[in-house]
Amino acid sequence: MTSTVLATARPVREPARDETSEGWTAGFAVPVTEHEPVFAGHYPDFPIFPGVCVLECVRRAAESAPPPEAGELRFAAVESTRFLSAVHPGDELAIDVTWSRRAEGWRCSAKVATARGRAATVRLSYRPEVAAC
Repeated sequence: MTSTVLATARPVREPARDETSEGWTAGFAVPVTEHEPVFAGHYPDFPIFPGVCVLECVRRAAESAPPPEAGELRFAAVESTRFLSAVHPGDELAIDVTWSRRAEGWRCSAKVATARGRAATVRLSYRPEVAAC
């Protein structure tokens, strides 16, 4: 079962340097249609977009707009995730990502919202890609 939502994400705010935090920010919109295959089993009478799908939308958005000075990055971990409200068919995810440098690599913090309000917060960590010998 493959999600179609990830193919339709679109940037709404191009990556830009945030002079206040010294990080990088970008914004994305992801429509969640009623045709998503995951809705068939999650839950048939009350469809909810699974949290793992929200997390994957954030990861893909983040990786499509990394900080220019970061070089090649490798996903390292999900530092934290909080699901604050359900995402339903017909919702559009507004994903705001902020990259910040860390001693061991980079952190991507994301805020996810729908028209009803906040849906999730996510923090992902990335490490510099090490060239293979």
